[in-house]
Amino acid sequence: MKLLLTSAGLSNKSIGNSLLELTERPFSELNIAFIPTASNVEKGDKFWVIDDLINLKNLGFKQVDIIDISALPKDVWLPRLEETDIFYFEGGNTFHLMHWIEKSGLKDLLPKMLKTKVYIGVSAGSMVVCKNLDLSTSERLYDEKVDEGAKDEGLGYVDFLIRPHLNSPYFPKLNLENMEKMSQEFPDTFYAIDDQTAIKIVDGKMEIVSEGVWKKFN
Repeated sequence: MKLLLTSAGLSNKSIGNSLLELTERPFSELNIAFIPTASNVEKGDKFWVIDDLINLKNLGFKQVDIIDISALPKDVWLPRLEETDIFYFEGGNTFHLMHWIEKSGLKDLLPKMLKTKVYIGVSAGSMVVCKNLDLSTSERLYDEKVDEGAKDEGLGYVDFLIRPHLNSPYFPKLNLENMEKMSQEFPDTFYAIDDQTAIKIVDGKMEIVSEGVWKKFN
């Protein structure tokens, strides 16, 4: 399984080069599926979604398809995902994305598909591959009953958690000082990463790729 878990997508040359290492082919030969589902329920300006799409176009991929797993029936989105080389799970609401990964049936299909394809996560798209969603600050949109003390399960592809957008002006409370305080009350291992950082994983072997700031806690 090949994962590239980011805070803000392919935001610098180092992260882009890491994707090339994962695919072992130039972007001009690769189809990428942009999955915007997590962003659907976020209010306000979607400049960040537009910026990511423009960035993918400028990087010169052979094809950029947009596949919303919450809006299309399975018999439409599945063949299109099967024909692509890279899944790009955009950011947004973590719980909404996990809800639709499960409800659509994609959760059961992903492990087999990721034997031959690369998974790129952006913010919420990175957080859902973790063992749980405990670090998510997304609004819960559904009425699923969660027992006190229970954890919200993620896909469980990695045994740590990710807190994206470290030091971002859009998330003023996400700084190293507050992350340090959180780590004293939060037992799980987690990585706080900024928008210039990614975590590359190949068959369980992890590497930090960064032109910015990151820190491992616990």
